[in-house]
Amino acid sequence: MVFKVKENITWVGKADWEVRKFHGEEFSTHHGSTYNAYLVQAEKTVLIDSVWRPFAKEFVANLAKVVDLRKIDYIVANHAEPDHSGALPELLQHIPDTPVYCTANGVKSLKGHYHADWNFQVVKTGDKLSLGSKELVFVEAPMLHWPDSMFCYLTGDNILFSNDAFGQHYASELMFNDLVDQAELYEEATQYYANILTPFSKLVDKKIKEVLALNLPVDMICPSHGVIWRQDPAQIIRRYLEWANDYKENQITIIYDSMWNGTRRMAEGIAEGIRQADKDVAVKLFNSARSDQTITITEVFKSKGILVGCPTINRGILTSVAGILNEIKGLSFKGKKAAAFGAYGWSGESVKVIQDKLAEAGFEIVNDGLKELWNPNEQAWENCVAFGRRFGETVK
Repeated sequence: MVFKVKENITWVGKADWEVRKFHGEEFSTHHGSTYNAYLVQAEKTVLIDSVWRPFAKEFVANLAKVVDLRKIDYIVANHAEPDHSGALPELLQHIPDTPVYCTANGVKSLKGHYHADWNFQVVKTGDKLSLGSKELVFVEAPMLHWPDSMFCYLTGDNILFSNDAFGQHYASELMFNDLVDQAELYEEATQYYANILTPFSKLVDKKIKEVLALNLPVDMICPSHGVIWRQDPAQIIRRYLEWANDYKENQITIIYDSMWNGTRRMAEGIAEGIRQADKDVAVKLFNSARSDQTITITEVFKSKGILVGCPTINRGILTSVAGILNEIKGLSFKGKKAAAFGAYGWSGESVKVIQDKLAEAGFEIVNDGLKELWNPNEQAWENCVAFGRRFGETVK
């Protein structure tokens, strides 16, 4: 599949309908993904990014149907991660001397991945590449989301090629934001931000404001994953500014795992108490051993408070809870309250273990947590409801 983005710009990427996990097993891609590459043909011809290595031969073959490879004057590598750069070794076997424009960190990353000394041309913010009547303007975007990341802006067409920023893991034959299901689009865009860009929110806010200060007209945003923003492209910029500022909705998320259903019953009692405290709050429960981690993390991102529960096992906690707490810590959520709970038989260390991990992750711990023996009886159930009610009132 290739298609025209504009008369002089062709999408030459790859739609991956089958991929269901990204970044190893960390990110679930429920709607597949795309690896977006763009061929810009003016007086000079430039290829912006490529595709993941398993599709390299297919990519080069399809690209050769669109343009004589020898007529590609420049290659721009906005980001060296293999889902964007993976086809470069195959392509550069055909056109080995073609200049590759990237940041200084991009050179390090590309050499680290492919151990090749290509014709690298290092660029920094404000540098320009003339295509004749149009120019590419480069904007470094370190840690959005790798040190080597950058954007480039095409004058005349007023297009921002934003690489990972403003993207979604979302495969579609329609490929423009105004043509796809809006609920699906924003579900995937939110998951993408929550699970990938949240740790860099301060940098996101700063970089967007820096780019906006340049007063460059933006008629279209072309990310490296998902659909192209051509109708009101500023809508996703506005969302990013909102998401980057300690985002929260009127929601509380409860995450738990359970051995013999004691902790599950505690979670349900706590949820009932929260609803008693605030009938308008959304309460969502996730068993960390059975729920999709990407979705669970996204709900944490949307929440003003979370509770995490686990029974005690060998003076510690179950693997699924430890794993998601580790993910949560790495994402550096801000401005959220938290508490812990758990059932136990004879020692009961899990609550403190969870609280310590939540505190390390930057959450405000609002109480000492709740422990109940074995499978909660009627009194324990009432304790859970009361605990949830107090938590709900605290974060209301």
